[in-house]
Amino acid sequence: MKSEEWRKLIASLALALVSMGCFAQPSATAKRMAQQGLVDILTVDSTIQVSLMYSRADNFTGKVLYTDLREAYLHPKAATALAKAQKALRKLRPYLSLKIYDATRPMSVQQKMWNTVAGTKQQNYVSNPRNGGGMHNYGLAVDITLCEAVTGDTLDMGTKVDFLGSYAHIDNEAGLVSQHIITPKAKENRELLRKVMTEAGFKPLRTEWWHFNLVSRAEAKAHYKAVK
Repeated sequence: MKSEEWRKLIASLALALVSMGCFAQPSATAKRMAQQGLVDILTVDSTIQVSLMYSRADNFTGKVLYTDLREAYLHPKAATALAKAQKALRKLRPYLSLKIYDATRPMSVQQKMWNTVAGTKQQNYVSNPRNGGGMHNYGLAVDITLCEAVTGDTLDMGTKVDFLGSYAHIDNEAGLVSQHIITPKAKENRELLRKVMTEAGFKPLRTEWWHFNLVSRAEAKAHYKAVK
């Protein structure tokens, strides 16, 4: 099946689910983000999959941070760029899709996250709200992986998303393979993810294979507003 046919099939299935009432109405948090000019990624590209990790307790904090949020909202520029990355991926691998694990993170949630890790080694991986937070707080970053388009099953990336340690770093992946810490296929999958994301304008983070920023911290603080 050609990539365009795959795209149309997934989109038609998503629309069918919407018409059947399978998707809940936007949450209160989602509505607040929409009022601040952010967009639900599924309104830009319905084929991108979403599974917000902070709406569950199986994340590095061990807590549910999104009590009512299930949708992935982004700044319109980031949403457009992510749709471009999805298109590039589907052209290269029609049977794959991007899957979002985190997108816009309100500053109130960032504070909860910081409070959880403050004073621990994990705080090095979390932006302090007092210093303006991070790119997630501006709707300009995504935590993302690759998955099977039909089943949603995630690909082997060497570590789980939000693994805090050197095995998730992207600057020594060949060494990780040679030490049998990650597989050659995991390295290949990471490289594919970076390829489509960077071609769309995103910048990878050295310490987290899953994290991508659309702009720098300085640019975000100078030209964009943090999300409440």
